[in-house]
Amino acid sequence: MNKSLLDVLDRQRRSPPPVWLMRQAGRYLPEYQAIREKAGDFLKLCFTPELAAEVTLQPVRRFGFDAAILFSDILVVPHALGQKVWFAPGEGPRLDPISDRRGLTRLQAELDHGVLAPVYQTIAAVKPELPGNVAFLGFCGAPWTVASYMIAGCGTPDQQPARLFAYRDPQPFAGLIDTLVAASAAYLIRQLHAGVDAVQIFDTWAGILPAAEFQQWCIDPVRRIVAMVREAIPDAKVIGFPRGIGSGLLRYVEEVPVDAVGLDWTVDPVFARDQIQRRLPVQGNLDPLALVAGGTPLDQAVDCILEIFSERPFIFNLGHGILPQTPIAHVEQMLRRVRG
Repeated sequence: MNKSLLDVLDRQRRSPPPVWLMRQAGRYLPEYQAIREKAGDFLKLCFTPELAAEVTLQPVRRFGFDAAILFSDILVVPHALGQKVWFAPGEGPRLDPISDRRGLTRLQAELDHGVLAPVYQTIAAVKPELPGNVAFLGFCGAPWTVASYMIAGCGTPDQQPARLFAYRDPQPFAGLIDTLVAASAAYLIRQLHAGVDAVQIFDTWAGILPAAEFQQWCIDPVRRIVAMVREAIPDAKVIGFPRGIGSGLLRYVEEVPVDAVGLDWTVDPVFARDQIQRRLPVQGNLDPLALVAGGTPLDQAVDCILEIFSERPFIFNLGHGILPQTPIAHVEQMLRRVRG
């Protein structure tokens, strides 16, 4: 059976467009909450293949999405590089912060695939359970975004610790980025070999950097990751998601050879159609709050996106991850609208 999402990545238009949601396996689903309680610890859930596989499959079973995305977290990479990572209840991820160049010496030079073996086992468990028309996506965080968490030890509003580190000590910061480039590429290659059909690179904090730093810490590293993945797997399909970069999307798609680019909800859809989509497929960009709101505002937002993007290859998605308070009925409403 054809997988419509992969057709779009091959630059074929599909009607209706394939649809999946970032963070589609997660806190808005009662069946996820039950598994999460059973696991007890978020990282334990990520590294327990039978539970992570079940969570990956839950939204596909419930909604019939056109893609499943591996249930994991971008911070498993620093964890597999030797940095302590844990998830505090109600507070999100925590890491032992790397406050100066001495902190970098605590990291391993290469990714420990033994630590990540449960992730690859999850992929192997999910693959045979997916319907034949459903694509399977793997992912990683982009080096800049992952580094920002590694340095601060948590998420911050403007990732100031990482930005200051890069300004004050650019050479060791560049070394950290190099380590993450190699680790991320190796991680994605293993995911593809394990059975995912395509991968997405999340650069959640790309939009906070000035133009020169955006080029140095976002565009160049992701371009290198894609090149390394394609050297190992020439036909590998890659989606880029650089959030918050606005018109910088044009530079991103010109310089990073991704097969599609995700649009966050702030991107002007007319600009994206005229300047981005004529170059490559786009993915997005429903505001997650419109999905929370539901009703007429949701219908209008979905219709606007479909009207603007449906003439060219396009993947329907949110402009960022689904919010925990999203009603299931609103997801069903959205799917009915997208699929006519």
